[in-house]
Amino acid sequence: MGKYDDILAVILGGGRGARLYPLTKERSKPAVPFAGKYRLIDVPISNCINSDIYKIAVLTQFNSVSLHRHINATYHFDRFHMGWVQIWAAEQTFQVTEWYQGTADAVRNSYWKSAQPGQKMC
Repeated sequence: MGKYDDILAVILGGGRGARLYPLTKERSKPAVPFAGKYRLIDVPISNCINSDIYKIAVLTQFNSVSLHRHINATYHFDRFHMGWVQIWAAEQTFQVTEWYQGTADAVRNSYWKSAQPGQKMC
């Protein structure tokens, strides 16, 4: 791996995309396709991988089934590579009974999923 083994990238990928409505009628904004086989989410994931950041969490909430399918079908590292791209879907628990209320709330409610000793968030 690289010099950034202890960094976790968090990508917010749950946007409703109201301004892109015709394109987001059946999918979230990050799942909107462009240039054939790519999706908008591929840009920040590619930036992370090209920057040697291989632990990537994508926070999702709104209309995200096609986004989940795309990420699961696209991003696989080999057995000798310790990197991953995970989907952290919004969830309701006994402590948190509402969905994400914005960007900061999404990061705050998902922080416990990444809490590992010595790991930095960027």
